[in-house]
Amino acid sequence: MAVVIESSLKKMLSKYKYRDLTVREITNVISPYKDLKPVMDAYVFNDGSTKDLMSLTGTVPVSYRGNTYNIPVCLWLLDVYPYNPPICFVKPTSAMMIKTGKHVDANGKIYLPYLHEWKHPQSDLYGLIQVMVVVFGEEPPVFSRPQVQSSYPPYQPTGPPNTSYMPGMPSYPSGHSANPSGYPSYPYPGGNSYPTASTAQNYNAQTPIPTVGPSRDGTIGEDTIRASLISAVSDKLRWRMKEEMDRAQAELNALKRTEEDLKTGHQKLEQMISRLDQEVTEVDRNIDLLKKKDEELSSALEKMTSQSENNDIDDVIVPTAPLYKQILNLYAEENAIEDTIFYLGEALRRGVIDLEVFLKHVRLLSRKQFQLRALMQKARKTAGLSDLY
Repeated sequence: MAVVIESSLKKMLSKYKYRDLTVREITNVISPYKDLKPVMDAYVFNDGSTKDLMSLTGTVPVSYRGNTYNIPVCLWLLDVYPYNPPICFVKPTSAMMIKTGKHVDANGKIYLPYLHEWKHPQSDLYGLIQVMVVVFGEEPPVFSRPQVQSSYPPYQPTGPPNTSYMPGMPSYPSGHSANPSGYPSYPYPGGNSYPTASTAQNYNAQTPIPTVGPSRDGTIGEDTIRASLISAVSDKLRWRMKEEMDRAQAELNALKRTEEDLKTGHQKLEQMISRLDQEVTEVDRNIDLLKKKDEELSSALEKMTSQSENNDIDDVIVPTAPLYKQILNLYAEENAIEDTIFYLGEALRRGVIDLEVFLKHVRLLSRKQFQLRALMQKARKTAGLSDLY
């Protein structure tokens, strides 16, 4: 049976964005609350537009002062549910009247902190209904309509909508029936009778707006009803206008903050683009310089390669003056003596020569090396070169 219901719900919710999540939550709710029935119906928004939405319509049992009452409700699920909260209403029958208060307005719309702070997956339908049961158990949203003997039907006053927990969702517009709640009358299963008007006074039931004055036969005049209706409509329009203005002001403030953030970001982007342009210019200049150097090196390498085949190393290095030639020869001879002393040490280590021969040649070579270094130092000083040692 559960599989059949789930399959039927999936067909009904084919246009919902999160169909499987919505079907799972509805199934979890209609199992313990069997009087709630899923129904696809047209929902009319404030701007007159309509959309086919899923609603859970029926009653939920509420315990009040030791008795259990079946409170009629209707929960509309938007097509982006469960990421937006349901739109909830109390649907009184023709024998009931709405008791406006902190959580219910004159149209029957329900306002709860749970709806205002709705966040999936922490919030769901089952938790919402449990909160309704607790809240309605403390303050019932409906009471029995008092029996008034009058030539006119009793007038249900329309107060300003409750804004204590406005979740930011469009309110349900007035219906097409004569029911004050704006919903057609539905018969609901039994339970105890609802609190009477006299009982409702114990929890501050809303009393009818006093009339301008009764007619002589004790009935309410048409002018009084018209004045009351005009006053009620004016109050509602003022509240709706204030609500729209507050919402528009909040959107305007958010847009101003966004504009400031965009301006700051634009300035940062311009600075970054300017720095990047400078870096690109510098990189291009360095690339051109490297290309020139590369061409010069390539040309020099080609020239040296072509000349190295026929040139002698001794002919390549030619000093420009006799003094520089003397310095070059002294330096070469001094390095040759250095190498000779090194190889003499290697010969001694390997046992090719004995110590006496080694010391004799090292003594002679060291003396000559000292003379060469002294002469080379004097020549470098004469040529204006720095000291080598």
